[in-house]
Amino acid sequence: MYQKTILIGNLGDDPQMRYTPSGTPVTSFSVAVNRRWTDADGNPQERTTWFRVNAWARMAEVCNQYLAKGRLVMVEGDVSASSWVSQDGEARATLEVRARTVKFLGRNGQSDEAEESESAPIPVEASVEADIPF
Repeated sequence: MYQKTILIGNLGDDPQMRYTPSGTPVTSFSVAVNRRWTDADGNPQERTTWFRVNAWARMAEVCNQYLAKGRLVMVEGDVSASSWVSQDGEARATLEVRARTVKFLGRNGQSDEAEESESAPIPVEASVEADIPF
């Protein structure tokens, strides 16, 4: 099986970098993706979906250095969903993306790119299954 998700949106807050026990950097940030449309009555509508993004290794360092709240980005990666019950008893859910590519989109049309290199270590919990049919 193969999955690929592409998001274009704005950072909701400054990125936060941390390190795994083995020393691998991980940067987390949230991206708001807005969808705008006009309903059947002609009224403008808008829906915002939030995604939690995790970048690893060298890409984590670059994202931590150059990204900031409000910055427009394109993230390409694998999405996963999880749900839980909060302390106040409410059902909660989140969408998380393990970034494979992050493009920093600028106002002047320029973009920079941080891509995961083949030599970068992939954490065990994010490894790709070996049953790809080609």
